[in-house]
Amino acid sequence: MRAIVQRVTQASVRVGEDQISSVGRGLCVLLGISSEDSKKDAEYIVRKILNLRLFEDENGRAWSKSVMDKNFEVLCVSQFTLHCVLKGNKPDFHLAMPAELAQPFYDSIMENMRSAYKPELIKDGKFGAYMQVHIQNDGPVTIELTSPSGPTDPKMLAKQEKQQLRREKCCPKGLQEPNSQRGAQHQQQVSTASSGAEGDI
Repeated sequence: MRAIVQRVTQASVRVGEDQISSVGRGLCVLLGISSEDSKKDAEYIVRKILNLRLFEDENGRAWSKSVMDKNFEVLCVSQFTLHCVLKGNKPDFHLAMPAELAQPFYDSIMENMRSAYKPELIKDGKFGAYMQVHIQNDGPVTIELTSPSGPTDPKMLAKQEKQQLRREKCCPKGLQEPNSQRGAQHQQQVSTASSGAEGDI
């Protein structure tokens, strides 16, 4: 699991003409769920997001207080493109969890975060929708988190990509249908989901 955590003065999510979420000072989190993620990964990411010391204390000392210490808000946005693997110049998302599994998993992460903090201060986007995410980064401060059991080594990611290519080449065409369906699902998600924050690609 990966999370891009940004310290913000404000952030909001729009779907079409409607603003569906907004926060003031706090954090905006882009959250990517991989097909290998488990409850342990979710617990680690939630704990880190809520306890990262990205804010100043009462005396102005930097990196001293967490979002919970300051009673600030958190805006989370599901972002499967964080698990992109490039095939040449074309992004591939086979490492991301399929949408039908990722949505309930994401919902459980949000529930865990609300249980661990103040539910009224935890906001989110709209899973699977094409979103416009407006982020006013404060600093700028951007932290990348990866759960310990998630793939972090670029060499390991390249190895996984090669293994996927071998499977596609070696398996009979009829056996590739699930992968083809997954690819179609992700292609549909690409057309219906935002790629992330404005100006933070």
